[in-house]
Formats: sequence, structure tokens, C-alpha cells
Amino acid sequence: MSAMKRLLLLAVSFITWAMVPVATQTPTPTPAVPELPFESVADPLTLPPDIHFGEIAGVATNSKGHVFVFSRGNSTGPAYMATAAQLLEFDPKGKFLREIGKNNFAWSYAHAVRIDRQDNIWVVDKGSNVILKMTPQGRVVWVFGRKGESSHLDVPPDFASQMSGILERAGVAVTRPQNNNPRNPLPVHRDNVFNQPTDVAWDSQGNSYFSDGYINSRVAKANAKGEWVASWGSLGNGPGQFDTPHGIAVSPKDEIYVADRGNRRIQVLDTNGKYLREFTIDVPVDPTRGKIVYGAEAPNAKTGSLAPGAPDALCMTPGPNPVLFVGDLYPSRIYKVSLEGKLLGVYGQPGRNLGEFGWIHAIACPSENEIWVGELINWRVQKLVTKKGATATK
Repeated sequence: MSAMKRLLLLAVSFITWAMVPVATQTPTPTPAVPELPFESVADPLTLPPDIHFGEIAGVATNSKGHVFVFSRGNSTGPAYMATAAQLLEFDPKGKFLREIGKNNFAWSYAHAVRIDRQDNIWVVDKGSNVILKMTPQGRVVWVFGRKGESSHLDVPPDFASQMSGILERAGVAVTRPQNNNPRNPLPVHRDNVFNQPTDVAWDSQGNSYFSDGYINSRVAKANAKGEWVASWGSLGNGPGQFDTPHGIAVSPKDEIYVADRGNRRIQVLDTNGKYLREFTIDVPVDPTRGKIVYGAEAPNAKTGSLAPGAPDALCMTPGPNPVLFVGDLYPSRIYKVSLEGKLLGVYGQPGRNLGEFGWIHAIACPSENEIWVGELINWRVQKLVTKKGATATK
């Protein structure tokens, strides 16, 4: 064979090889996140004629199937002034039973309600900087933190400064008002003192864990006797640091899951505050699937409370094999996640209709098949049934 023929054969062979697809050259497509079927029960809770929901800050269930709702609304006073928060209890069929702790809460800053294994009622009142433990009968037995003393001001403590900060983070240019409130909204890491707390959870030994979220950016621990043990964290984005730790839950292995909302991640700690790991929820926003606008939407943001997947509400199912249900403010979806951080599916879309969500602030999950959702913008509680074969509510 002549040198010319060998050269031509080599060239043809090279061209043929180059035209053959190579596996490593073809990017593997990202698996689609399954949209999980569910039904939203119409009117799951019945209110008396003279009581109305406001923004739903907290929702919880006890061992008897009773539902507890912590609402930023009040039928007997101004909606956004003193005592404009109400804790309501309903039976398993949604019948209204009673209001609990009337006039015990401050301003319109109701934030969370949780029920422990003994059916004690825990209330996180951001407005008064206290977390209350109540008996199942509704009597206060423990108080963590301390209410601020009376003030001549006509707005809640730090309200103007806090709202300025929220608007600035959302990209809105504001002129910060002069804060003449004696309680300056700066982090104060003192034992037994909160600065706008957000949530509470418990481990297998009865220790309590508090997310002291908006100002102090930390997690605190009290033992089973109610004695303050320690606190961990500060404002930042490093391991063990937080930017608005907004929700908290504890696994059967006593690992502490913290919804680090401003950093758009969930951090996992041990019971001594040691950082273990973290994970994020990454689901692209579909702009054609509903829209509720508040402030500055940021569909491509990787940090911030309004970034997609920033964990606002956090709930862990009971039992030996739990999963997490996580809700975000924008675009207002519920994510089912394993404790290892694997995304298992998504529920719903933003909107105002049944089966749609507007700023998810609270989730109660007595089982994988039953989810209660509290919404801020839509002023309502939805009950979701997620059994196999259910059809997604449109």
C-alpha cells in the first residue's frame, strides 16, 4: 500500500471516529423533579361568625388530631397593634373549640405554635421575645425570654428598623428612620434572652432547641428541666452561622435541622451545636405556573429570604423513618425531602386558589399523607391529603 493510500485511510478513520458520539461528551440531563399528587380539602376548619383568620403564622396538631392555629388577626382589636394575635384550637373534624392564652401575646407578631410529645402547647411569640410552654389545658408553665416593658411608642419594638431592613434586602431603596426605641435591634447573645425568636423543637431526651432568628441569628438549647444550656451561631454564611434561622426540627437520631432562610439552605447540627452538614433545595421556577408578587422576586437568586427554595417553613414527620416537608415564600411551593437532603418531589404552585399557596409560613405534618399549611398572604389554612392516587388540585 502506497504512503498516499495509508494517509487517506488514516484520515477517513479519524473523521469516522470524530463523528461517533462519545458518552463523556454528552451531558447527562438533570432528572425532572416529580410533581406529587395531592388534594386540598375545602374548608377544613370552621370558625365562629365573630372570629376571623389573619395571616397564618403557625399551625400544629396534637396526638388527638386537634389542630392549633396561631394567627395574626384579632376580632376585638386593631389588626396590627397590641394583642393582635390569637391562638385557636379545633377538633379533628375542624370544629372550633376555644381561644387559648388571650391577651398573652404582643402586637401582630405571632410566629409559631408547636406541640410536644406530651401534648404541651408551645408558642413562639416574636413580638414579645418570649416562648411559652402551656399545658394541654392552656395554662402557662414555662416562660423563656422576657416581654419588653411598656413603651410610649405607637409601633412594636424595632418595627421601623426591621421593616427598613426587609425592604432593603428585597432591593427596595429606603431611607432608614431614626430609631428612638430604647431596645436597639442589635444582636444580644445573653442567656435566657431572645430577640425575635422563630421556632422550637425537642430531642429524644426532652431538651428544647430554639431558633432565635431575626436578630440574634443563633440556635439555643434548654434542658428537660427548662434550664438554659447554651447557644450557638452568629450572623454569617459560614458553617454554623445563620441568616434568619426560621424553622427547626429534630430527627430520631437527635440531629438538629435548621432552616437557614437567608442563606437558602438547611443546616444540620448535633445536640452540642457542632456543624455536621448542609443541603439546598434547587428547583427552577416555572414563570407560567402562577404568580404572587411581593417586593422583589428573584427567580435566579442563590441567597436571600425571597430566593426560590429558601426554607421558610419546616416540618419533620413522626416515626422511625421521617421525611421533611419544606415550604418557601417564593415561589410558594412545598418540597418533600429526605433527611439526607434528597429532593423527593414538589407540591403545588403559587396562587390564591385551592391547592395553590401564598407565602408558606407554617407546616404541620402528622404523617406523610396529611399536611397542614399556614399561609401569610392568603390568610388561610389548607389541609392537604397526599395519599397515592390523589389528583393534584388545580
